[in-house]
Amino acid sequence: MKKIAIVITAFVSLALTGCQTDPWEDIEEGNWNNERSILSLKFENQIGQPVITRTDENTGEIEVSINADAVPDLSSITLEQLVLSYNAKSTVVEGESLNFENENNTSSLVVTSPTGKTREYTIKVNPFQETILGTYQIQDLVLYGGTGPEYGGGGVLSLTSKPWVWPENGPEKELDNYLVFELSGITEEGNTYGTVTNYAGEDETYADFTFVAEPTTDVNHFYRKIPKGQAEWSRNYTNGTITFTFEDGRTTTGTFEGPGTEDLGNGLSKTIENYAFAFNLNGTDDWDNIYSDYDKFVKKPRRYWIDVVKE
Repeated sequence: MKKIAIVITAFVSLALTGCQTDPWEDIEEGNWNNERSILSLKFENQIGQPVITRTDENTGEIEVSINADAVPDLSSITLEQLVLSYNAKSTVVEGESLNFENENNTSSLVVTSPTGKTREYTIKVNPFQETILGTYQIQDLVLYGGTGPEYGGGGVLSLTSKPWVWPENGPEKELDNYLVFELSGITEEGNTYGTVTNYAGEDETYADFTFVAEPTTDVNHFYRKIPKGQAEWSRNYTNGTITFTFEDGRTTTGTFEGPGTEDLGNGLSKTIENYAFAFNLNGTDDWDNIYSDYDKFVKKPRRYWIDVVKE
């Protein structure tokens, strides 16, 4: 009897095993997967990241910025990268082009899920032009500095307003300088970069930012933010910064600001009439020299603007 029971048990187990569905079969065939989404994409000469919106089950919208300076027109923009949801397919694949040369600068593609469901994405291109390109005349060099601004120790003043604290070839030598920005290309992340030439102007002299009042201190590291002669620049559109790279590899990072007034607190502000390159400075509080020029220019400089006018 024991032998018969064992045989019956083995037969039943074998039968159940034979009827059991492979648990990976549905996953491999994709019968469960209705996903039909675009996770990310990148076009040639794209600036920054795309904004992808899944509007509903059947439609979606995407907005991208394309560097208009780098393409003759928008009639043939190549799709360089396309990431879809698992096992989905697109009517446009990497390496193919879309035509955005129409009234709304739009085109579309359709994404299909493994189960056959579809979603049509409308893609809108915003022509982008790098606004920093061109020639700028330096107008002024302005500093916000000082220990204890809440006690009246802070001030906003032009570097040239105190000529006696600078050498003969001090900050005023920068006021005939002009800057020329040119575009070299765009990174894979969609950030622009190029060259900037800081011309010394008619006097052919760059400023020496050495504080010559007591105690004499070299503060070129604070105020020589844009290199002399030709250098490189790069603009990060994710964090809104511009970085200058010196010949020796040193870098400075600031922002490119348009017209407006910046509230600095404690009754202080800075108004930009045209444009300015703005930099945060990392000075050190000096309570023993509060209210002095030395404190503002040397010890506790806080923020620095290179005011420019675009020609």
